[in-house]
Amino acid sequence: MQYDKLLSPCICGLKPSGIRRFFDIAAEMEGVISLSIGEPDFATPWHIRQKGVESLEKGRTWYSPNAGLTVLREEIAAYVKRHTGLVYDPKTEVVVTVGGSEAIDLALRVTVCPGDEVLIPDPSFVCYEPLTRMAGGVPVSLATRREDNFALTAETLRAAITPRTKLLVLPFPNNPTGGIMRRDQLEAIAEVLRDTSVLVLSDEIYGELTYGDEPHVSIAQIGGMQERTIRISGFSKAFAMTGWRLGYACAPAPILEQMLKLHQYAIMCAPTTAQHAAIEAMRNGDEAVQSMRSDYDCRRRLIVDRLRKIGLDCFEPEGAFYVFPSIRSTGLTSEEFCHKLLMEKKVAVVPGNAFGESGEGFVRISYCYSIKHIQEALDRIEDFVNALKNGD
Repeated sequence: MQYDKLLSPCICGLKPSGIRRFFDIAAEMEGVISLSIGEPDFATPWHIRQKGVESLEKGRTWYSPNAGLTVLREEIAAYVKRHTGLVYDPKTEVVVTVGGSEAIDLALRVTVCPGDEVLIPDPSFVCYEPLTRMAGGVPVSLATRREDNFALTAETLRAAITPRTKLLVLPFPNNPTGGIMRRDQLEAIAEVLRDTSVLVLSDEIYGELTYGDEPHVSIAQIGGMQERTIRISGFSKAFAMTGWRLGYACAPAPILEQMLKLHQYAIMCAPTTAQHAAIEAMRNGDEAVQSMRSDYDCRRRLIVDRLRKIGLDCFEPEGAFYVFPSIRSTGLTSEEFCHKLLMEKKVAVVPGNAFGESGEGFVRISYCYSIKHIQEALDRIEDFVNALKNGD
């Protein structure tokens, strides 16, 4: 069979994830410390797991409504209102998805037509560009800079908008940088968008993991923005529920109606057991989230301080659970640094250019691991950097 002539050129042309490539190499080696994957090291809080177990014991193993259990959608709407003040109708403006990733895919596929431009801050998570291409769209990178704390500026956005621009992706708090957007910055972005018809895909999966005294702000909270924003979040990061595969989208009813249609044909419904557990997370999970965030905050401060002492310039992240230090002082590219570190010191981190061209010269290090795990990895990184400085 001549598979190259039978398979989709669009899919064949996509690059595999740069995150998984290094993770897969590390998985085949002995004694590797991996700081490469963004997965909480906490088990899902017991009271949440218990509700999942209870649903199985009671035989609640049937399909749910396509959009998700009614009570879960009601709890999601109540949770969003409690934390942001935003009001969504759980019947027509909330859909439960298989992870936040499905919600992103749905949002892109129902809004993007062939040739439409999608503006994507760079660096950012690896899925936005390929999903845009699969929807027939044209991804347009918006470079963010260390000098701006990796936030998207209104000036950069304004310069990128063309008559073909359909959608702006706002992935904040950001993976891989840990950068966030404060209210005044979002207001500036909103001001640029008001005289356009550009929609916003706001990926807020790390929203609960924002550090400092100011809580996370959604662009949908800015005047006039809710009607053009598809707000996406989920349970994987804040509630340590990665394997449950559950996310959700909140959007204006006309948009959500089309997302639900696609969800019906492609997925049917999200896992019922996970939905029952998620109801408990929405109702009673705030304390557990605060506890985990506090722990991440301790690790964040430890790793930033240590990397700076090692001699790697490190922006202080204000969200998510990643640091994004510059490795330019070593004279190595991001790929070279990560490969040599893995082979010589058995520490796996991710090259910054896996997240876009603006990530070159940086590496992503996840701190959703134990303090002991992080400290040992940092000791090895220090030895590696010192050897580079000494020409060893």
